[in-house]
Amino acid sequence: MFEVTHKDKKSKARTGIIHTDHGDIETPEFMPVGTQATVKTLDSLDLENLDAQIILGNTYHLHLRPGEDLIAEMGGLHKFMNWNKPILTDSGGFQVFSLGLQKNKLDKLPSPLQGEGQWVRLSCDGSGLPADEAGVKFGGQQGKLVNIDDNGVTFTSHLDGSKHRFTPESAIEIQHKLGADIIMAFDECTPDDADLDYTKKAMTRTHDWAERCITKHGELNRLPSPLQGEGQGVRYRQFLFGIIQGAQHKKLREESAKVISAMDFDGIAIGGESIGYNMEATKKILDWVNPIIPEDKPHYTMGVGHSPKDLFEVVERGVDMFDCVSPTRVARNGTLFISPQTWNKESPSPLQGEGLGVRYRINIINSKHKNDPSPIDPNCACSTCKNHSRAYLHHLFKSGELTAYRLATIHNVHFMLNLMKEIREAIKEDRFLEMKKEWIN
Repeated sequence: MFEVTHKDKKSKARTGIIHTDHGDIETPEFMPVGTQATVKTLDSLDLENLDAQIILGNTYHLHLRPGEDLIAEMGGLHKFMNWNKPILTDSGGFQVFSLGLQKNKLDKLPSPLQGEGQWVRLSCDGSGLPADEAGVKFGGQQGKLVNIDDNGVTFTSHLDGSKHRFTPESAIEIQHKLGADIIMAFDECTPDDADLDYTKKAMTRTHDWAERCITKHGELNRLPSPLQGEGQGVRYRQFLFGIIQGAQHKKLREESAKVISAMDFDGIAIGGESIGYNMEATKKILDWVNPIIPEDKPHYTMGVGHSPKDLFEVVERGVDMFDCVSPTRVARNGTLFISPQTWNKESPSPLQGEGLGVRYRINIINSKHKNDPSPIDPNCACSTCKNHSRAYLHHLFKSGELTAYRLATIHNVHFMLNLMKEIREAIKEDRFLEMKKEWIN
């Protein structure tokens, strides 16, 4: 299902193609997140126009509402949301373990998003709600909302308090009913500050569950498709990815990489709290595991894409796929991405502009944009930049108009997807590191 088409001569960056029954995916690629069968504020036509190759769905949220059985009755996620290109669903593990009572140490720190306000931190579950409002306290260990045992996890819905249980087998069965092209094994996502003993126990459990996921996936593939409208006995291919865990413990990460790589998975994902959030730790973990995981399978870092510059770091290390809710989430808060050319022209000093360290984005709500007739980014070809000014976007946000969220999201998604096109071309021409220097200096 995967072929490498070119390897950069100066780094581990590479291009490739993932073949699915709903179309090919050119890699490396950023995948917009459609938590509840929608990329927030956008419809399928918007995503088509943005040339999105693949989007994500969230197993945990779709299981709770509207339920995998209803989606299967509708013909699966593709028909349910009128999206005819590939879909990836996670296993729900990250969201379930986010319900643990032990509060993540990161929740005690100010938000890293400048302009969001001190102490404001959004939840990790994709709901877009503040952590306390969503009832999400990431910890991955026992608590009032979740109970973990060797067979699975019993948890309480953050929506209505109802009890649910996920096992490796049920997580795979749910994803078969959702009908995604790429599905994920059920794993235990431990926090970075978990001690060595607990992290090792959770990793071992993840490996055991991975084997059970493979077995259940094989059993379901021998049965008729659960998706009504597909035709009895007709099933399109669903590829199963395994997930490497081990937190920030080098020996555990290396052990997990060896175990997961030896299993019969179609792709290999690197998961955990650090991935995508703490980029220094992300780079370190990738350097540990990449020499171990097979080159002939797609590599997927889960949760990477908070900043455009983060994409360069993982691509340089041979990663083919990544996703993050941040580009669409910050768009709805008025944070919009800009290119280095635009930044350098407007704020040649790193101390000017939108704030120290904020090099690739502007806050459109800032009063400096009230009378600005220019587009968000003159170098951007998205429909928002082609048709609307910063002054107009500023007005919409200040007025609380819903159109603001859609126009902002269109821009940020286009920005990320177009950047990936440029990165793929740079890899093919063996100038990836030169392009990276233009963005990160």
